[in-house]
Amino acid sequence: MIDVLNPADGTVVGQAPAMTLSEVNSAIDRTCEAFPAWSRRLAKERSELLRGWFERIRDDKAAFAELMVKENGKCLAEAYGEIEYGLGFIEWYAEEAKRIYGDTIPSHAANAQVMVVKEPVGPTAAITPWNFPFMMITRKVATALAAGCTMTIKPSEETPLTAYKLLETAREAGIPEGVFEMVTGNPKEIGERFTSDTRIRKISFTGSTAVGRTLAGAAGQTLTRMTLELGGNAPFIVFDDADLEAAVEGAVGAKLRNSGQVCISPNRFYVHDAIHDRFVEALAERVSRIEVGEGMRDGFVVGPMINRTGLEKVSSLVESARLRGANIVIGGRAHGLGGLFYEPTIVTGLDDDAEMARTEIFGPVFAIYRFRTEAEVIERANASEYGLVAYGYTRDLGRSFRLSRAIEAGMVILNSGSVGTASVPFGGVKQSGYGREGSFYGIEEYVDVKYVLMSGLDR
Repeated sequence: MIDVLNPADGTVVGQAPAMTLSEVNSAIDRTCEAFPAWSRRLAKERSELLRGWFERIRDDKAAFAELMVKENGKCLAEAYGEIEYGLGFIEWYAEEAKRIYGDTIPSHAANAQVMVVKEPVGPTAAITPWNFPFMMITRKVATALAAGCTMTIKPSEETPLTAYKLLETAREAGIPEGVFEMVTGNPKEIGERFTSDTRIRKISFTGSTAVGRTLAGAAGQTLTRMTLELGGNAPFIVFDDADLEAAVEGAVGAKLRNSGQVCISPNRFYVHDAIHDRFVEALAERVSRIEVGEGMRDGFVVGPMINRTGLEKVSSLVESARLRGANIVIGGRAHGLGGLFYEPTIVTGLDDDAEMARTEIFGPVFAIYRFRTEAEVIERANASEYGLVAYGYTRDLGRSFRLSRAIEAGMVILNSGSVGTASVPFGGVKQSGYGREGSFYGIEEYVDVKYVLMSGLDR
């Protein structure tokens, strides 16, 4: 068994099975065997089953939220927010199942009809990270099942308990065995099994760019279709005409969600030279009022890092900046609570050669850089191998459109620190991956387009 630890205090909160390769193979077999019957179900039937899953989870939100706080470390307020976010995907795709439309095309031949139909791609698999143990599962599973695919999920071994509870509620809602399966165990072995089985027609992976490259290379040998949502190095640009109060609130909300352990968390804060000092002062005042602690309480608190590796990475990046002459405005050390807690930190006086300018921080650290011109900051924002999301604050409408065109990212968020909802396409460019999840575009990742020519209609 795999012990699941509470990152806030190190206690064991549950266990998950460390499956053998034989057990993993059996789950994949069930997924493949269930596909023909599931794909033939009426879209309305699939929609109703997803709706039933949605309702069972909604009725049990408190239990899900408490479980997430214990195994992930995020606070209760964030856990409830993630549940609402994840439920949105089940609700959205329960409806979208009935809207996978085809086309008719003017015929190129006499006495013939041309049709285009969309069919489920087949049995699928997914690998999800620990930072959103609820939403990542619902986003992938609901999309696949709505399209008529079956899916085997491998959740993170750090946070498998929420995933297994989602599987339990899916069974209670009537989603058959095989249609949605779960495997836990050795990540490398399971990943290799997913990519080598030619019956699996698509894999969706959310995680690091390094692992994504490995999976994509292996999947290329079998031409397995993939959706990859990988690392980020998000710029957060504040121009001199920005609403300063809104920019500070957006920065805090976007950065400190899940203690900064989010792929879309702002990594590089570029603040115009004319307002830099005012922004830093206002940000420091706002961040200093935020409490750090264990999450089972009312209100927002910054929780712990997920594990020792995450804590040591953040500590190392801040220390590297300090040694290069950066200014630690607040924070900059492990929190007095001990364990895996780290103080929310603001670092200024950085240049683009700083280690944290090139590295996804994945912690509660605001790394702030000065800039002078629009052209300069666009060039610096794009000087990254990543391109997941970018944020910008400005009151200038023309500049907003210029940013939306010039920034190399799959998502450009202007005058807000909030990115996701079920109705919008989520994904990146460059080394942040390819493919989209959410919205109409997400379900297109799970269907094949088939051209049908019906000729001889005059006979």
